[in-house]
Amino acid sequence: MITFPNAKINLGLNIVERRPDGYHNLETVFYPIGLTDVLEIVPAHGSESTLTTYGNHVDCDVEKNLVMKALRLMQLHYEVPEVDIFLYKHIPDGAGLGGGSSDAASTMLMLNDMFGLGIVKEELARQAATLGADCPFFIYNKPVMATGIGDILVPIDVKLEGMHLLLVKPDVSVPTRVAYSRVTPTPSTSSLEADMTKTVSQWSGVVKNDFEPSVFASYPELATIKKTIENGGALYASMSGSGSSVFGIFNDVNMAEKTRDEFPNTTSFVIPL
Repeated sequence: MITFPNAKINLGLNIVERRPDGYHNLETVFYPIGLTDVLEIVPAHGSESTLTTYGNHVDCDVEKNLVMKALRLMQLHYEVPEVDIFLYKHIPDGAGLGGGSSDAASTMLMLNDMFGLGIVKEELARQAATLGADCPFFIYNKPVMATGIGDILVPIDVKLEGMHLLLVKPDVSVPTRVAYSRVTPTPSTSSLEADMTKTVSQWSGVVKNDFEPSVFASYPELATIKKTIENGGALYASMSGSGSSVFGIFNDVNMAEKTRDEFPNTTSFVIPL
């Protein structure tokens, strides 16, 4: 079985408060985008499960990869035999795009289908939350308003069809733990859900990412990228998650492509929404 785990962007990200358990309560809108990895799972040829990766370099031990963690989680709770997994990484890592979480969620969905486990998505999402805060979103893979640590999900109607996304990923990575350690939680003064009902051109200055001030202070090139995207005619631009990718939403694909030319030596994509 082959699937194509996709990335996400954050439309707004408010860090509301630090929790007693060390996590943070947040408000954000997860929006799936058409930038994908490739994931294949087949019955194991040997006596043990394997993971083979291609494409972008994956710098972690096999058993620490979220795909293998997802497999082990499923094997712990359900009758899942050994498998061989092949993962082609195309979604940049350390970018705030949720690539690893998407791969993990897709692994759980595929195993559920392959072996006829009959697990409902609500249960898969509950299990996926133990792997990472973004994982439950990818079980549903539709635009959602996320609260809590990102695990309380409510469908939201965000209309971006017909627009184009310019996504720029510079050669820097922002460690998530470092980003959270430098952010100052602040209760929201407006409703992100209500802000999403505005036109995209009205989001600038209203919809924000609370990670940007501290991350941009440490990585000023990210602020420069955002400004370049805005100057290129984006209706709205933002960093995704805790970085380091920055995106802009354009009405005109030609403007998005022209702005992409401003980043000739940087990983970038123009993606229809």
